[in-house]
Amino acid sequence: MDGGVTVTLISVAMFVGCFALGFIPLLFRLSEKSLLFVSILGAGLLCGTALAITIPEGVGLLEESWRAASSDVPSSLNSSEKNSSSKEKGLPPRFVIGGALTFGFTFMFIVDQIGNYLSMRDQTTRVPNAVGITATLGLVIHAAADGFAVGAAVATGQVTVQVIVFLAVILHKGPAAFGLVSFLMHTGLDKKYIQGHLLAFSAAAPILAVPTYFILHASGSSSQSQMSWTGVGMLFSAGTFLYVATVHVLPEISSGRTGQPPSNLQLQPAMEGHHRQQLGLLESLTLILGVGLPMVLALCLQDD
Repeated sequence: MDGGVTVTLISVAMFVGCFALGFIPLLFRLSEKSLLFVSILGAGLLCGTALAITIPEGVGLLEESWRAASSDVPSSLNSSEKNSSSKEKGLPPRFVIGGALTFGFTFMFIVDQIGNYLSMRDQTTRVPNAVGITATLGLVIHAAADGFAVGAAVATGQVTVQVIVFLAVILHKGPAAFGLVSFLMHTGLDKKYIQGHLLAFSAAAPILAVPTYFILHASGSSSQSQMSWTGVGMLFSAGTFLYVATVHVLPEISSGRTGQPPSNLQLQPAMEGHHRQQLGLLESLTLILGVGLPMVLALCLQDD
């Protein structure tokens, strides 16, 4: 299937799934225990996808591009001259891999710090519905990073990567949409405006996924350049996945705040940190299942 059609279908599925899951609190109450297990599974999938899928795939794409670059060096040169000429062409491989991962992680950290600042300012200014707007804005930026991950996954052309990244994103975005709507209802916002916030959150990832794919697909005249930029995109996505899973979702699960937006949008994040609980056996097994599931899917859905 053509990559443009694939990313469009995945984007539509993300939008519909996220909007439908976020609409549930407006229709009826869902058990907090059920939401807890979905959140735990989603956190495990994010970690497993980053560690077992996006990082290896990103490194693999970069290796292929560097191998293609070294093969372009004239054969008249000896091996030492080939190595020196390939080093002159760009940054050291380890730096590129580590830099892309670090940049993705740091990007999400900066987004959180901005969200923290805006939340504190909204509380002091007492602007009506300001906290709800800030909550939606923070989650929209998070969702946009998920859209970048999906676009980069489709650009690899690997069905396995596309399926696993899509599952990880939708299982993360679903509880986030549910929590956002529940939080906005708690603030007393009118249902009509809540639906608008949910629409913005649901559309953020699809809107960024489509242009990300086409930008990476046209990132250079050569397949080598395209593989290189797609690999960097995958590693950046892995960094954002690791941040969201380890800094947001897992701490919020441990503190029992799964029905609310991420911790940077909470009113008392520091105080609630003292009430952390240990995950039970069933919750721990669910997390391990989520971490291991991407590897199992990768084995079952191997590309030719």
